[in-house]
Amino acid sequence: MNVSTVQRILSRYGCLRLSWTDPATGAPVRAKRRQIVRYEREAPGDLVHVDIKKLGRIPDGGGHRIHGRAQGGRNSSAHREQGRPRKVHGRPNLGYAFLHHAVDDHSRYTYSEILTDEKRETATAFMARALEHFNSVGITTQRVMTDNGACYRSRMFRDLLAEHGIKHKWTRPYRPQTNGKVERFNRTLQEEWAYARPYSSESERVAAFPNFLHTYNHDRGHTALKGATPADRVPNLAGQYS
Repeated sequence: MNVSTVQRILSRYGCLRLSWTDPATGAPVRAKRRQIVRYEREAPGDLVHVDIKKLGRIPDGGGHRIHGRAQGGRNSSAHREQGRPRKVHGRPNLGYAFLHHAVDDHSRYTYSEILTDEKRETATAFMARALEHFNSVGITTQRVMTDNGACYRSRMFRDLLAEHGIKHKWTRPYRPQTNGKVERFNRTLQEEWAYARPYSSESERVAAFPNFLHTYNHDRGHTALKGATPADRVPNLAGQYS
């Protein structure tokens, strides 16, 4: 079949070029007929993007992804047999898991933890552990970019960065794309871990997180890195942690 004919057929069904899709997931990373110009810092540690992602917790026995929405709601109620859970819009609220991320701009190497809240003490302690981890793999952090959340505007967080000689940069208000690399990690996290399969409990999903994060950093090729992994862009890291 003629190549131009194949192209017309694929275009008719809305298929994207392979170069416009993520090689690991097949998800589109570039809109059709739209050129995206990517930027990145020259070396690991030049800029680290920091953010928090909230995810609703999964009740024991599984939620609606396993049982459907009606049964999933009943499971949520049974999850707290002692006392009544607070309800939101008539449904039991099991609360949220708060995922704190630190993503290196140059390599996309990510340090992440699942924590219980987004208070200043929690965010600052996470940042201290992230800096220590980055330093252990040879990344010296020069700048940190965050949104304007209260925990990041606290004196405690500011003093930690000042203690390490790190410049604090802010995203533009109402412009989440300014922190685009961590937003892209959040999308990957949802597709390949949080909602990748039905989990029977929150503890089961949490147990799968370290493996997802290791795969993301060491095994998963990134389109923006021309098929390389984040570890490939951090000196000496790939050989030590593969």
